[in-house]
Amino acid sequence: MGLTFSSMFLNSISYYLPEQRISNDYFTDLSGISDDWIIERTGIKERRRAAADENTHTMAIEAVKRMDKDLSDVDLIVGATYTPHDTIVTLAHAIQNHLDVSDIPTVTITSACSSFINAAEIVEGYFAMGKAKKALVVTSEHNTAFSNDAEPKSGPLWGDAAAVSLFEKEPSPGGLTVKAIKSAGAANIGKAMDGVMLRVKTGMSMPNGKDVFINACAKMSNITEQILTENNYQLADLNYLAPHQANYRITKKVLSNLGLTAEKALSNIQYLGNTGCAGAVIAMGEKWHDFKAGDVVVSSVFGGGYSYGSMLMVK
Repeated sequence: MGLTFSSMFLNSISYYLPEQRISNDYFTDLSGISDDWIIERTGIKERRRAAADENTHTMAIEAVKRMDKDLSDVDLIVGATYTPHDTIVTLAHAIQNHLDVSDIPTVTITSACSSFINAAEIVEGYFAMGKAKKALVVTSEHNTAFSNDAEPKSGPLWGDAAAVSLFEKEPSPGGLTVKAIKSAGAANIGKAMDGVMLRVKTGMSMPNGKDVFINACAKMSNITEQILTENNYQLADLNYLAPHQANYRITKKVLSNLGLTAEKALSNIQYLGNTGCAGAVIAMGEKWHDFKAGDVVVSSVFGGGYSYGSMLMVK
């Protein structure tokens, strides 16, 4: 049964980027791959790296500190990450402790790089059941704690960052109305089980990047078109697409599949690298003050294990 989204609003986004910038020259010196080679295959020119005293929790707390809204009455926190600092005291617990709010639902989830959409869907459920009215979705990734810089296929991809989204049942000036959220999984196709992995003993690896690329392009394109069509919009109505920031070649292929111009894509992969489930949120946050009344915005994401999803918003 479908839900009405008239009472779900994305009212603010804040984010934190570590200060350290890692250029492509670092990887040239490390393993001999050139700047041109990295840019041609990924679009990435530089990425951010957490400092020695930073982690998934600290970056998220810094992002929360940058939120321009009163958070004292938050009644739901959903953390989203696949690079946890702690798997018992989770990301959401760290934010609850920082905000010093008691006796509210606090949960952390992972569905790889699509976790933002799934976290927003959890908020949707709490709102629909009347169990919450003001929720934080906290997306934070410490990719470089697990990646292997010397691995030429995937080493140059990863960046660190955190982003926080404030969802409420009441609108706020400057916010976006959430019209629909749609998620799915395709772990039964292709090389979903070993396309991209993060395992305790071996860290991050991407042995089947081509299969990830093919399925990411297809699924993100399809679900973008589906969520628009199912809610009586056309592709021509779309003003901005905030895709998962995995690889700029994926973004370009999705744009081509949908017949969209490059200007409609929000992109930060070039200077942040792949920041996991935080990337698309940061992209919307960077554009936040430029959205105009009536703008139609879609965020579409895809993650390892081949989970994917999309959210439709209107200014």
